[in-house]
Amino acid sequence: MKKALIASTALVLTAGVAAADVTISGYGRTGVIYYEDGLQNQNSTTGEAGSDSQVISRLRMNIDAATSTDQGVDFGARFRIQWDQNGDDNGELNPGKLYVTSSGLTVEVGNVDTALDSAGLIYGSELGSYDRSVGGNALGSFFAYESAAYSDDDRLGIAATYAVENLEVRFSYVDPDQTGLSEDFIPDDPATDDDEEFNAKEEFSFSVDYTWNERLELSGGFALNGAGIDDHDVYFVGARYAVMENARIGLNWIDNGDAGSITGISSDPTNPNIIADFGNTVTLYGDYTLADGLTNIEAYIANNSGDWTQKETDNAFGIGVNYDLGGARLGASLQRDYQERVTADMGVRFDF
Repeated sequence: MKKALIASTALVLTAGVAAADVTISGYGRTGVIYYEDGLQNQNSTTGEAGSDSQVISRLRMNIDAATSTDQGVDFGARFRIQWDQNGDDNGELNPGKLYVTSSGLTVEVGNVDTALDSAGLIYGSELGSYDRSVGGNALGSFFAYESAAYSDDDRLGIAATYAVENLEVRFSYVDPDQTGLSEDFIPDDPATDDDEEFNAKEEFSFSVDYTWNERLELSGGFALNGAGIDDHDVYFVGARYAVMENARIGLNWIDNGDAGSITGISSDPTNPNIIADFGNTVTLYGDYTLADGLTNIEAYIANNSGDWTQKETDNAFGIGVNYDLGGARLGASLQRDYQERVTADMGVRFDF
């Protein structure tokens, strides 16, 4: 009886493996990040700064399951497990997503890849093995695929992507609370006795990427009610041109909208940061691969027209390098933010 039960279990498992593909992919990275004035871990109550330099690591594992019907329609699902050094997730499982693909059209439900966050060039200025850009990335908030648990379990995402030859078009919709109970709810903050509006407006996002003649990349998109914040809209347009086989130059423009976050801000209560305007960000960036085919040098300079009290300059810049080890890469970067603080990093990343 026991042997029969084991044989039956093995048959069921074998049938499941034959019918569906289950894969694990992801990456690991580790190294050292330096940020002037100890801003990586600052006490938000007292303003006390932590260490300038810290070892920062990440392990990301994507669990994908997929199957195909006899008609050629692909169905799939994804979970992600991620651990970040100094983070509070401790390798927890994130919300999942389901998808179906047919004839170039992919539709996702759940924790979806949002349209603006998936635009091909919006993160084009990131440097080093940590893929950081303290000046070129968007300051305005918008929804993205979540690697950690939702802050609201009732969040719903729907996305569609259509790809044909050199063109890819995306649309996404995220409702932070599909029950509708919190959309207009304004709770009272017990700490300050002030009202705080709950960000529960639906976000509508769109992006498109086009590559011409394998040399010119065009990218653009927008998010309306970004991150569920009413009337907060983020717009992006970018282009990158391969001037040589081993050299590219790009230009991005971002309207950051009315809400977001700024890298390099001090939480010292004696010097609160008051934001009048996130402004527009224009970033010139590029990269060059040396003759060895393994060493890639990258750099950017960004200008932001915004206005906040801790801002010291309208210009941020950075330079970075990556060395390809074949399946892994060594990387480093040196950058200065809009508060004129210097940050640097060096580390290694491997993909699997």
